[in-house]
Amino acid sequence: MDRKFSEYAAIGALADPVRRRLYGFVVGRDDGVGREEAAREVGVPAHTARFHLDKLVEEGLLEVDHRRLSGRTGPGAGRPANVYRRSATELAVSLPARGYDLVGHVFAAAVERSLDGAPLPDALAEEAQAAGRRDGAAHHRKGAELDRSAEVLSARGFEPTRVSDALVLRNCPFDALAREHTSLVCGVNRNYIGGVLDGLGCAHTTARLDPAPHRCCVRVEESTSGS
Repeated sequence: MDRKFSEYAAIGALADPVRRRLYGFVVGRDDGVGREEAAREVGVPAHTARFHLDKLVEEGLLEVDHRRLSGRTGPGAGRPANVYRRSATELAVSLPARGYDLVGHVFAAAVERSLDGAPLPDALAEEAQAAGRRDGAAHHRKGAELDRSAEVLSARGFEPTRVSDALVLRNCPFDALAREHTSLVCGVNRNYIGGVLDGLGCAHTTARLDPAPHRCCVRVEESTSGS
């Protein structure tokens, strides 16, 4: 099959809202997800989840292997179950999500200001914060600070996952740039996310650098004080 056609088919596989929710749940888990758990999370019958998960495997967006989810072995442990996880495939349409338009606007605005005499590092920090504040301020849903932060960052492709009183951001939307210009892009990430928290009016949530392989360098945490 033509590679471009295959990519279009994979994109089309995510047009279904149930399939998108299943895909989002599976990619949020490092250890893989069984059909029944995915069905419960999304609120659909197990046979419906199976159909959509297998379609995502067919289109190359998920991989499937087999293991006993009970953790038991030997006689009586039951048959191995299908376990789904994100595949290594990265489509041209950006799965995982990429956001080079956002970082490009930040860099362009900062460079323009630097041509007028502003120090470039300061301009980058301020433009990233301003972009984050705009995104945060445009979000009008109510709820806990971490929940609202996750909603905004999810829309920008950071794939936030709640871990205790923090958000781990499983995807860097600026991944290719970050690999080549790590310090620069990580600073933009931190300032952008800090701006999001400001725009949301978060008083008890902070963004700090916490670099690790295969995820965003920033961690969002509930702070212990209102500062």
